[in-house]
Amino acid sequence: MTTPRYIAVDWGTSSFRLWMIGSDGSVLGESRSDEGMTTAAKTGFAEVLAKHLATVGAPETTPVIVCGMAGAKQGWVEAGYIDVPTSLSAILTGAVSVPGQSRDVRILPGLAQRDKASPDVIRGEETQLLGALEPDSTGPQAVCMPGTHSKWVHVEDADVIGFSTFMTGELFDAISKHTILSHAVAGVDQSPADNSAFKASVTAAFHQPEMASNLLFTARSGQLLHGLSAAAAQARISGTLIGLEIAGALSDAANDTPIVLVASGRLQKLYETAFKSLSLKFTTVDADAAVLRGLSAAAAAIWQQ
Repeated sequence: MTTPRYIAVDWGTSSFRLWMIGSDGSVLGESRSDEGMTTAAKTGFAEVLAKHLATVGAPETTPVIVCGMAGAKQGWVEAGYIDVPTSLSAILTGAVSVPGQSRDVRILPGLAQRDKASPDVIRGEETQLLGALEPDSTGPQAVCMPGTHSKWVHVEDADVIGFSTFMTGELFDAISKHTILSHAVAGVDQSPADNSAFKASVTAAFHQPEMASNLLFTARSGQLLHGLSAAAAQARISGTLIGLEIAGALSDAANDTPIVLVASGRLQKLYETAFKSLSLKFTTVDADAAVLRGLSAAAAAIWQQ
């Protein structure tokens, strides 16, 4: 019978996910909520964690490894950043202990790109990165982690060379709700239903990123002049923003650089469709599986499993 070995926690800005991992690597218990950093900063990080530990019946001595916004400056304990370029293994050894706890609680650091021309930070996605890449992988890779703020990380062998954040999800929300284009998409949900319009917009923005602002406006003008449906208008906005993101992310990469997509659900389908429309070579890794593997690697490095 397997026994609890450690607790893995992915603590985001608005979400909380906890898994109790057994000595054989299996998931013995799971607990999720919307008690992310924003909520926990008010109610107490220790209290939130204790509640979820009780939910899965975690023994009092089981250690906890945490990634994400709990380690931010405004989080539980600041875990700081590791500067890039750096090896992936540096993430494993940079965990910070949370003082005053009855059990061993460690928080993983983020990554920082301190170039004044392109400053950037990652917190949480570095753990997905650990779990998404094979330990013995070689050559260049571009790792895409889509979301409200999509992260693209460029890796060479086992080293993180650099990365970029794209505000694609936030821009989609702002444009769809707070610009003239809100009239064009009234009454539709977040998932573009017009696949052909989405793919055409991805391709147009990828090949002509300088025209992105104009391409966005055609969601409205196309509706006024050619009867473009609300679903097609939404797909055009989404496709334009994602095509623009991909163009930027791959602007300095070799044409044959393989892409690793770390995603699940709706975003996985959108980005897979986008990559296929551009004939880009990619593989997909489930986001939950990636973060669990990353936290497992960190736990093994810290507690010498």
